[in-house]
Amino acid sequence: MSMVRTLSARSAAMALFLSVLLFSACAFAEAQFTTDRMRLVTADNKIHEFTVELAIDADQREQGLMFRHTMAPDHGMLFDFGDTRRVMMWMKNTYLALDMLFIDKNGTVRTIHQNAVPFSEAIIDSREPVAYVLELNAGTVKRLGIKPGDRLEGARIVGN
Repeated sequence: MSMVRTLSARSAAMALFLSVLLFSACAFAEAQFTTDRMRLVTADNKIHEFTVELAIDADQREQGLMFRHTMAPDHGMLFDFGDTRRVMMWMKNTYLALDMLFIDKNGTVRTIHQNAVPFSEAIIDSREPVAYVLELNAGTVKRLGIKPGDRLEGARIVGN
């Protein structure tokens, strides 16, 4: 009789372990992102092409670039909020230093935050209503001479 109880207890423990493992795998599954080509046009008509991952739904926007260790120089992530509003970002669990471009619904860069500090939980505020945030590797804004008033163009931008 004690052998049956031991096997039953082991079976129950194994089932519990597998359930927790399965739940953990589902709960921490990474969001999947599609990509698109976009171009940034500066005030002096220089064109810079980027491949961007699209953070469109809540899970994608929540994950963003967290836990990434590298990103190609001509890549970025576009957060599409679906409407225009004041946006607050942070760098929790983000290894990469980033430049953030806060962009209105027509694709115009309104404000810029350069060199966001990895892992910081400090709030980075758009300071005005925007529809998109484009995250690029830190130093890209300075290297390419990006300024407020420049325009992001692509299929996702409503004003294009």
